[in-house]
Amino acid sequence: MAVMKVIEVLANSEKSWEDATKKAVKQAAKSVNNIKSVFVQSQSAVVNGNDVTEFRVNLKITFEVN
Repeated sequence: MAVMKVIEVLANSEKSWEDATKKAVKQAAKSVNNIKSVFVQSQSAVVNGNDVTEFRVNLKITFEVN
């Protein structure tokens, strides 16, 4: 039986929500092993003038506990 743990992280990107998600997983993997899945809980964006300048995600990352 596997034991799983979930952590919540926030990340941002100037490119896209997908890029922000990838950055979050890559950064979390530096200190967390056995990441199994990610759930995008929410997305938002920063608008400056009439342009979207930043994409933000709130993620739940699930990993297996050894």
